Amino acid sequence: MADLGLIAIGAGIAVGLTGLASAIAESSIGAAAVGAMAENEKLFGKGLILTVIPETIVIFGLVVSVLLWIKME
Repeated sequence: MADLGLIAIGAGIAVGLTGLASAIAESSIGAAAVGAMAENEKLFGKGLILTVIPETIVIFGLVVSVLLWIKME
């Protein structure tokens, strides 16, 4: 039974830390992208793509969490 609790804590940490890391990365990238778009409107597509890339880290954390959750059952 103790292993189930540790797996649940691990799943929570996986999602929480990846979300925090994504937020920190996205804050600086988003600010730079908005600044670049203020200078040149044609950079919207590139700024949008660069802003979305850090969010993939959260998806990886969610996948790890789901895999751990499946192992709990």
